Amino acid sequence: MKICIPVTEDLGLQSPVCGHFGSAPLFVLVDTDTGSFRSIPNQNFNHAHGTCQPLMSFANENVDSVAVGGIGMGALNKLQAANIQVFISTHPTVEKTIAALKSGTLQKASAATACGHHGHGHHGSAGSGHGPCGK
Repeated sequence: MKICIPVTEDLGLQSPVCGHFGSAPLFVLVDTDTGSFRSIPNQNFNHAHGTCQPLMSFANENVDSVAVGGIGMGALNKLQAANIQVFISTHPTVEKTIAALKSGTLQKASAATACGHHGHGHHGSAGSGHGPCGK
């Protein structure tokens, strides 16, 4: 499985998971079968509220799933329409998120878990809920 995880900085598997999908400056792509990983820039990093284009950065990467600290409903709908599973990660790093995925403990994202206010009242990283990355 190939999973995409939004991060605040490129530290490999120790990269901090970003608190909000659209605010991530980078994504780490992990192939859970081989253990290989690499980072790519978020080509849609500077977008207006409600205009996130989640597939812009990794459209040609054959991503099966995304694990996010938080995500808006529009981006969630676009990813689900592209048959990409979306999980919520409360884990601080890519490594811990992948371990949770492999153990089956990551929660699937839904309308109930989507962020209602992009950048309003959200603080911190994935480990503290969801919100802007702050980087």
